Amino acid sequence: MFYVGSELVSLGGSGHCGLSLGLAPPASHQGCSLSAVLQVPSAYISSWPDEFSGPVGFCTLCHKSTVHSSSCFHRCVSLSFGLSEWDPHSPPLSGIPGCMPPLMGIARSAVLCFVIDTTGSMADDIAEAKRVAYNIIDSKKGTQDEPSEYILVPFNDPAFGPLIRTTGPDVMKTEISKLGASGGGDEPEMCLSALQLALTGAPASSHIYVFTDAPAKDTHLEKTIIALIRSTKSTVSYFLTQKTRSARSVSPKAGSDFQLYYDLALASGGQAIEVSKADLPSATDIIGDTSTSALVTILQKARNSGSVESFPFLLDAAVSNVTVYITGDSLKFTLHSPSGVSQSESAGKGSLAVIQTVGNLWRVQLNSSIETGLWNISIVSTQAYTIKVTGQSAITFIYNFVEDFQGPHPGYAAIYSLPQTGLPAKLLLTVTGQKGAETLKVQEVALVEVSGSRLADGVIQEMGGGNFLVTVNEVPEGEFVVMMKGEDVVTSSRFQRQSTTLMSLSNVIIMATVNSTLLPGEDFILPFTVKTNGTGGTYTITIGNDRGISLTYNTKLNLVSGVSTESTVILKPPANTASGTDVTLTIAAEGPGGADSNYAVLRLSVLAKGTDLTPPVCEIVGVSGICPSDCTQSTWDLSVNITDGNGSGIEDTSVQQGSGNFSQEAVVDGGITVVLGLYSASCCAPDVTLSVVDKEGNVGKCSYSVERSGGVSLSLSLPLWACLLFSALNILWDVLPLP
Repeated sequence: MFYVGSELVSLGGSGHCGLSLGLAPPASHQGCSLSAVLQVPSAYISSWPDEFSGPVGFCTLCHKSTVHSSSCFHRCVSLSFGLSEWDPHSPPLSGIPGCMPPLMGIARSAVLCFVIDTTGSMADDIAEAKRVAYNIIDSKKGTQDEPSEYILVPFNDPAFGPLIRTTGPDVMKTEISKLGASGGGDEPEMCLSALQLALTGAPASSHIYVFTDAPAKDTHLEKTIIALIRSTKSTVSYFLTQKTRSARSVSPKAGSDFQLYYDLALASGGQAIEVSKADLPSATDIIGDTSTSALVTILQKARNSGSVESFPFLLDAAVSNVTVYITGDSLKFTLHSPSGVSQSESAGKGSLAVIQTVGNLWRVQLNSSIETGLWNISIVSTQAYTIKVTGQSAITFIYNFVEDFQGPHPGYAAIYSLPQTGLPAKLLLTVTGQKGAETLKVQEVALVEVSGSRLADGVIQEMGGGNFLVTVNEVPEGEFVVMMKGEDVVTSSRFQRQSTTLMSLSNVIIMATVNSTLLPGEDFILPFTVKTNGTGGTYTITIGNDRGISLTYNTKLNLVSGVSTESTVILKPPANTASGTDVTLTIAAEGPGGADSNYAVLRLSVLAKGTDLTPPVCEIVGVSGICPSDCTQSTWDLSVNITDGNGSGIEDTSVQQGSGNFSQEAVVDGGITVVLGLYSASCCAPDVTLSVVDKEGNVGKCSYSVERSGGVSLSLSLPLWACLLFSALNILWDVLPLP
């Protein structure tokens, strides 16, 4: 199940859903069938209903005695209805202190995702994208900064895609080497369609890099792209080159051909960098900067008109590789350290930083010996500009907007749309650090306008285990991000962190309920409602999906303030759609004149009748390495055997949680293919979850946790416990045959 707006949406039929302590559904939604998989040990359900019923599937439940475990999270898979895997956009929040899942991918390495225009004028740009990708692959291979996954989405006109994803660096090299420039010639191009594929295919909080020299043809997808950016919290950066330099400005001015790209980059917390094709190699250093693990944002601001302004920001002892990015023309700036040392933009290499400029980008890389304390950068400009300060640090946070959930097991439900206007905003925020959350003192959490100066402080309630409930009574009216400040007690230095995705308030509420899966070649009717507590009138409805499935719906709805209006969208997947195909559907509603809008993002699955419903088996066969309390110098390994038996066969194996490296080799044993996998990671990344998908979309998982105190702690999903128990019984049967 998941929530759209504040509406409970259950996947799997019959209104049943997965359960997690502190996030319990109403009585009509209690239960998640386990009878077809295994019997749940009573320890896992001590406070839950004694009888479980519902669609075939399984739930991994957090028991009260384990809620402080770092591997504690909610996950429910509806196997019989083809929900292929736990979705990071399902409600992952719990009201129990210490029980919080990895919402936005903390402690995972970066994903390298390229969206590349392959039209005829892009030959030089493609060559540069290849150079950057090869350099990152070669320089970071085998290090903790090695990308955990590589994604490539080419686009032309009218074609775009397909999305190519792999965990193999050499495979990525091969795929990107195939790109060539051809076609096009009649601007604009299908950029947003390709970006939509990337946003739905890449993990949440990914960094996506777009290379193009033409504006977007498919501008009707703008609302869809913004909805996906906000729901995934991914960052999109553009590298924009000009075919004719004089025809375009390098400043983000209204009316520019590239203005939409500037708007989307700002909405996601990314950069829009305009350079000549000859200067593009000097601008792509930003990809190397951001395609790294433990990347944090310290400050992000934008100004729509030129002004004189100073921007303070805190640097702590745990942050390194600090870089300041400024995009804009006709500006001057001065960087000030806490001790009073200053450096202007004219000093390329000074006492504080190395400053580079190309096109509309200024890259200010602070020297390695960073002084802790309050820094300041003052900017004088006559035009619009943006500023962003990033670094690498284990101190970071993740968050979701939530609402109170009242029921048999009260807690907090995630709101995966914009918060409502006129109501206090509540956030559930989780903080992590190198030495654990207990070494961090969170002193301030606020909603901060990016294009303005308003700051709305929140009331902080500590819930334990690094979780904090934050209530903001007066939310800024403009677009805002979340800012957190506090103190690292280990180093006695103050820190500052900031989210990147721009959020705002809305009077519009979209609710949708999904109670089954799509069938190839058949109509699927999805009902939804739209309501506004603001101005009524004719609202524009925009619905899209990432699979090109035919959609039928009303593009206009007449709303009366305070009244929900019902509507439907009909989806019809092609008859040849592969079983297990996942579909991301976005529904956007925009008020008269574009003054107010909101969105809903739904994850659906296509499942053919009579298909394989048995998930692959992932068996842990060995663990090596002991992790001491100091994790920085030690590693650990995990060996697994993966098989789908006589099923449809293994389609994909990936690291869902964890920042280590996973290698695999397939062998055939008795006519059955077995994948031999080896996972290696630093002891500073003690948790791993492997996700195995067969060709019918069924998912099997292995989870493991290493204790830093020396020794290894097993943390397996219930189906895996059943698998291991079954294997053990087979061995006993062979050794001690019964009469």
